[in-house]
Amino acid sequence: MKNIVSKTLLLLVFVMTTGTIVAQDVPTRDKINDKYKWNLADLYKSEADFEKDFAVVSQSINQYAKHKGKVVASAKNLLTATDDYQELWKGFMKLYMYASLLADQDVSIGKNQILRTRVSKLGSDIEAGTSFYSPELLAVDFSKIGQFIDEENGLKTYAFFLQERFRMKPHTLSAEAEEAIANMGPIISIPNKVYGILNDAELQLPSITGPDGDMIKVSHGRYRSALYHPDRDYRRNVYKGIYEGYQKNINTFEALFNGRVASRVALAKIRKFPSALESAVYENNIPVSVFENLVKTAQDNVNTLHRWGEIKRKALKLDKIRPYDTYITLFEEEPKTYTYEEGVNMVREALRPLGEEYIKAFDLSINNRWIDVYETKNKRSGAYSNAGVYGVHPWILLNWGGTLDDVFVLAHEVGHNMHSYFTEQTQPFHYYDYSIFVAEVASTTNEALLLEYLIKNAKSDKEKASLLEKFLVNAQATFFRQTRFAEFEKMIHEKAEKGEYLSADELSKLFGERYQFYWGDAMETDTEEGLSWARVHHLTQYNFYVYQYSTGFAAAQALAEGITKEGKPAIDRYISFLRAGSSDTPINVLRKAGVDMSSPEPIKQTITKMNRYMDELEKLMK
Repeated sequence: MKNIVSKTLLLLVFVMTTGTIVAQDVPTRDKINDKYKWNLADLYKSEADFEKDFAVVSQSINQYAKHKGKVVASAKNLLTATDDYQELWKGFMKLYMYASLLADQDVSIGKNQILRTRVSKLGSDIEAGTSFYSPELLAVDFSKIGQFIDEENGLKTYAFFLQERFRMKPHTLSAEAEEAIANMGPIISIPNKVYGILNDAELQLPSITGPDGDMIKVSHGRYRSALYHPDRDYRRNVYKGIYEGYQKNINTFEALFNGRVASRVALAKIRKFPSALESAVYENNIPVSVFENLVKTAQDNVNTLHRWGEIKRKALKLDKIRPYDTYITLFEEEPKTYTYEEGVNMVREALRPLGEEYIKAFDLSINNRWIDVYETKNKRSGAYSNAGVYGVHPWILLNWGGTLDDVFVLAHEVGHNMHSYFTEQTQPFHYYDYSIFVAEVASTTNEALLLEYLIKNAKSDKEKASLLEKFLVNAQATFFRQTRFAEFEKMIHEKAEKGEYLSADELSKLFGERYQFYWGDAMETDTEEGLSWARVHHLTQYNFYVYQYSTGFAAAQALAEGITKEGKPAIDRYISFLRAGSSDTPINVLRKAGVDMSSPEPIKQTITKMNRYMDELEKLMK
């Protein structure tokens, strides 16, 4: 399943279905033209149809027990057990997609949230009901499986799938133990749920004086918006206000964070991994050296971020920049607004270098209600692409506000959609769900191509400078920032593996020190920044996830540069990458596209691009 929330959009205006932008209350869903809304009938024409499939999948879980003790009894048995296993998950993903999209259309409708909860429970039931599959499969030597593949033609499509299963053999437990871990899943996830409730619903945040003298309640959305606001006092007040809420609850956040770290360390040990990091990357077949290569290469080139900090410091005429100065633009302009149709046209033109086949697929997604475009009352915030269902099409959620950022979000999510679309054209279901390691590559490649297109077509030096700055801010936030988070994760887990769990104060001290290291002398790190480990939900709720934002960003820059400079050969390799799914290891899939993430070179290309853009920017600023 790919459900990627790329960023939270700050929607100050609502784009009417006619394309005219006006300030007004957020509309209800019935006020939006159908062509801008998902057509969930592509999944189920009614909830009754959904319930029929739900009953079928539920019954199939019970029926799967017929394979118990027989998975590797013969080549035919292995084929039917594997086919039935895939069909269960295929049926589940269609149910999950429908329930998830329905719930996100209006999060206030309780019955839709219950529907999604029922489907999530069904997923746990499938895991428990099929938990004997892997232990039985792995109880034999792979040479026997090789013989089965030679005997039974239908197993040939599963060759790499089965090979990957056997790669997990040293870390797979008995059927009883696997079932116990599957049943413990809801309990292990409790810190995640508590964090979500505390962070999103119960965090007590203060009111501060806004730029116009009005009292404003601090919120997550206002915090993100304030980082871009030209009034420095307002930025500082919102920044300090958001962390006031975290400081009041810091010991609770510490307990949740250390609880998640402890569970990762324990599960890694149970599965006989030497470390929590190796356990996390092993699942996607990523060598630990790739993670370490990223962190080391970023650290070796951290002077590039120092240079960017110094450019900002001088331009803002400050003795030192502070964390709340890092996103503010140096080129204040009247904000431009774009209709959705204008945004679509901009993205289409930017992606034309990818060829007619790509553009036809892009238009298919635009014209057939794969995208839910506008903000409506109680609709889920943010943006994502959800491509877990096989045999229908991928889906995009937007909250279009008419800003340039919205145009980039569209390009980003379309990248995810096209990756899933092209994969399905080529791969069977069991290779459709491509690795999370490559999941951000296609989306970020689209962003890179859009930025190149806009820079080439900039109508003034100021517009060009603003676009160069946009890349540098993205590199600062997506490459260096996420690498810093990844390094912090590694340090914390290594300490925990030695029995050392840090207090809230110790976590904050370490996090603040790493922030200062990455930004250098131009920066004066506020005490509040040390608390960011509590605010960044990925660190508590995800398991060594963030490094893939950095590797994905670097890979995307290398791919976009190849497409721009080399043309057709690079484009052909890129489309083959989109078609590959999980039919090979993520590292190999990218390597065939021309990017070797086991090497420092793609990361150095990002560093080189940052310095090239800073050279151009400094010339324009003079």
